[in-house]
Amino acid sequence: MKALVIDDSRVMRRIVASTLHPLGFETIEAGDGRAALDVLESGTVVDLCCIDWNMPVMDGLEFVGAVRANRAWRDVTLMMVTTESEHGQIVRALAAGAHEYVIKPFTADAIRDKLQLLGLVQQEEIA
Repeated sequence: MKALVIDDSRVMRRIVASTLHPLGFETIEAGDGRAALDVLESGTVVDLCCIDWNMPVMDGLEFVGAVRANRAWRDVTLMMVTTESEHGQIVRALAAGAHEYVIKPFTADAIRDKLQLLGLVQQEEIA
């Protein structure tokens, strides 16, 4: 599976990517929503986008809207990974088409649990 990690912080992109790798994801990184759209427009197929909200050029909410406006990308799972924690912001992101919402700082378990809910990661067998 392939994930596009979108954040203007290189460090945060690496943290999210290093959380996704053990879960079986190959990752691609983009520094803002416009750069991420360029990746999708190039024909790269991704299963998941992890999206920061606050970025220059195109923010995460604008990116979600642009992806949802394109029928070719309707199967892409969108997960906000952001410091925006106000209930109203969460509602706006979900209403725009995001599937899940993770608030920074997050744990690897929180990301895994959300991806399990979305059906992108198998639940681990209880021994």
